[in-house]
Amino acid sequence: MISEAVLQAIKGYAKEENVRLQEPMSALTTFRVGGPADCLVEISDREELKNICRYLHLTGTPAFVMGNGSNLLVSDEGFRGVVLRVQAGMNQVRTQGRCIIAQAGAAMAQVARIAWENGLTGMEFASGIPGTVGGGVIMNAGAYGGEMKQVVKAVEVLSPDGEFLNLDNETMEFGYRTSSIKGKGYVVTEVTFELAEGDPARIKETMDEFAARRREKQPLEYPSAGSTFKRPEGNFAGKLIMDAGLRGYSIGGAQVSEKHCGFLINAKPGQTMASDVMALIRYVQDVVKEKFDVSLEPEVIFLGRF
Repeated sequence: MISEAVLQAIKGYAKEENVRLQEPMSALTTFRVGGPADCLVEISDREELKNICRYLHLTGTPAFVMGNGSNLLVSDEGFRGVVLRVQAGMNQVRTQGRCIIAQAGAAMAQVARIAWENGLTGMEFASGIPGTVGGGVIMNAGAYGGEMKQVVKAVEVLSPDGEFLNLDNETMEFGYRTSSIKGKGYVVTEVTFELAEGDPARIKETMDEFAARRREKQPLEYPSAGSTFKRPEGNFAGKLIMDAGLRGYSIGGAQVSEKHCGFLINAKPGQTMASDVMALIRYVQDVVKEKFDVSLEPEVIFLGRF
């Protein structure tokens, strides 16, 4: 549990109604599993984020910054620390010529829609990605041949000691589902996208095509965190899992999707435990390693003790 002193300090920086204790993370993640966070703070603006992050860093209080929770698996016991949720209070998006400037809490799909409405092409791939801009840039999110690396011009981040820094595309060192931000303790606050002029009708047509492909091939009707594993070099995680005979395999309420084996789903919402999901992740990894000598690396972020 966080101390009363830490709690009072947080309330001094944030609106009291935005500070909640023992907040169930199952309600804030797309997997719909996970125990409570000791304290959850809905961030209102970048200055509030700066002050709270700096305080938590100086006091050594465990903290985690999240957006939409679309790539997050929280343990059943929850998180013994402070979760800072950057979403509704930092989701402003504005256009500037061929650039779109989005705060970290803006949804990827929101930015893609605004790009289309302004006749800007390049963000179509993001129209169906459920996460926020902040999380998307950290992991270089991508789909259907597009990725953040191709459209990000600059990223504003907050350092652990409370300093705002600006990173250009090269400094981000984008790689497959990674960037230089990982491991540095930086928090993304704003992203500038540089796009190209395009035909709005064609842009919308491409977005609709991607949406149809998602509905056809992905188990969108079940809670999940999207693709569970990164694509192994020279192969596809879903195909390896299918070829291993694991289509539909389940542990508790967690199941390998029969529609797309690269997705592990919550097949029994309200009954599934995070431990079920983790056990299934590990089982799939073991079987694929044994059968094909390929190590599957999770794309999902784990929070808490497993």
